[in-house]
Amino acid sequence: MDAFFASVELLRYPQLKGLPVVIGGGWRKVDEELRAAQGERALRFIPVESFPLLKDYVGRGVITTATYAARQFGVGSAMGMMKAAKLCPQAIVLPVDFEEVRKYSRLFKSTITEIAPLMQDRGVDEVYIDFTEVPGGQREGGRVLARLIQKAIFEKTGLTCSIGVAPNKLLAKMASEFNKPNGISIVHEDDLQTMIWPLHVRKINGIGPKAGEKLARLHIHTIGELAAQEPQWLIDHFGKATGAWMHEAAWGRDDSPVVTESEPVSMSRETTFDRDLHAVRDKAELGAIFTELCTKLAEDLQRKGYVGKTIGIKLRYDNFKSVTRDQTLDTYTADAQTIRHTAGLALKRVPLDKRLRLLGVRVGGLIKAEELNPTRNLDGKVPAAPNNRPHDAIDSVAHTDQLF
Repeated sequence: MDAFFASVELLRYPQLKGLPVVIGGGWRKVDEELRAAQGERALRFIPVESFPLLKDYVGRGVITTATYAARQFGVGSAMGMMKAAKLCPQAIVLPVDFEEVRKYSRLFKSTITEIAPLMQDRGVDEVYIDFTEVPGGQREGGRVLARLIQKAIFEKTGLTCSIGVAPNKLLAKMASEFNKPNGISIVHEDDLQTMIWPLHVRKINGIGPKAGEKLARLHIHTIGELAAQEPQWLIDHFGKATGAWMHEAAWGRDDSPVVTESEPVSMSRETTFDRDLHAVRDKAELGAIFTELCTKLAEDLQRKGYVGKTIGIKLRYDNFKSVTRDQTLDTYTADAQTIRHTAGLALKRVPLDKRLRLLGVRVGGLIKAEELNPTRNLDGKVPAAPNNRPHDAIDSVAHTDQLF
């Protein structure tokens, strides 16, 4: 999907089309006031000059996505919003509305499966589709079906997408970036040298920043330069599995199938604070955030039909060091109070002497709720046990001044 989070907001605020807009950070008072000013139905009539600007943003949020007008100034995903403000101070900034994004994500995916049912979910805004057995899927190298999918998605959602068509997922992923927004790119096997090899090695899905830096130190910058290396040389520098995979990827080889069903092993929710928070002095604020994360995570599990038994927490301190702790239950749960209670017990086992910049909660060991034996305890409560009282974790810990 093209600039998905931003495009969803432009459906709500069409008056911002063509303008630099960035999506990121949490809801602020100014955003609530903007919504309340004229009511949901009249959002399209809010004057452009009434929207908050990036130059006035204060905090440590990061950009989720930006419109193409903003990207022309060098603004991009995962960039700190304060840094982006120096590049494009006139950009309008809007918060992330996850509920709206999920709604449109489900809608565009269901639209695709009506046409091409072999679809692999790759996140909120991206999928792989197998055209092989779809009637008409091979016409014009797949372009006809790609156009049909684009048209159907636009009619259902008002949103555009870019599609890459290739013999395998590896090349299709790269091709989907060639002609954004609202483009279609076709890559055939004999296009490897002309279309793929000139690209930077980081364009291969799976070569991250560290591998990219190491390849640069070895004077390898393009995919073609990577393809020119002997497999054994790559194995010597990157290990047997990674080195062999790099050689195959550089030659455009990928036999991984489109997987229509994949079970998650965990689900999580986390947030980065606008300012560092102290476990004692900001206990009330942290406690409210902690509870909300657990509640939202429980809603995610229940909506998707999963339960888990390993509850974990993640903290990042003001020195950017992170720590995680897990606590395993005897029974599976998707209950918010149980998750909050157990996460609190995990929290008891970490030092809270430094200020915090990030807090996260995770539920692992997932299974489908329908797989549970009906005779098991399904009320979501922590099972009774010595020294384990079924109430809020803050109350069940002796040193309450250390926790939130």
